[in-house]
Amino acid sequence: MSESRPQLTRRTFLLGLTAAAALPVLQGCFPLVAGGVGAGAAMVADRRTSGAYVEDEGIEWRAASALRDRMGDAVHVNITSFNRNVLLTGEAPSEAHRAEIERVVSGVSNVRGITNEVQVAGIASLTSRSNDSVITSKVKARFVDAATFGAHHVKVVTEASTVYLLGLVTRREADAATDVARTTSGVRKVVRVFEYITDQEARRLDGQRSSGT
Repeated sequence: MSESRPQLTRRTFLLGLTAAAALPVLQGCFPLVAGGVGAGAAMVADRRTSGAYVEDEGIEWRAASALRDRMGDAVHVNITSFNRNVLLTGEAPSEAHRAEIERVVSGVSNVRGITNEVQVAGIASLTSRSNDSVITSKVKARFVDAATFGAHHVKVVTEASTVYLLGLVTRREADAATDVARTTSGVRKVVRVFEYITDQEARRLDGQRSSGT
């Protein structure tokens, strides 16, 4: 018997998540800005304004370029900007390098705040990064399965089996996402990097996005 349309749709979505999660492994130390239809769809579903969404991508590119020019291959840094708040993850060989990473990124235009989670350690292996990508895809898939909050409202970043959660969310959404992430196999720790909004604000933002305003 052929699969039903909902089953096919969900399978396609989960395969897409897995492919997207694998991108950091392929791209190395610095972020890849998605383009075309996929980026447009993500922007429509996002609670950030379209201007903030584009600005976050610009911050990631500018920060990556600045770090590459300043530190080359001495460090492995993943840069995630959400609503102009930047999460730094990865590895650096010393505390001095770690501090320099933050200093360089803080000098990038329009950065509002920095959460520096870079660890003083040897650069992670390709196997470790691949494992992190798998964990990210599993967490995202379980968000969809849980159906207790909008999965597209929470951004997932995994580094050394630690899951970082970002997004414009209510306290209820944050708690639900945290519970799903921390009970996902392979997750060592969950770190919340959310920006909290009220239930009323969430409804307003979701209403604007659904109406296309």
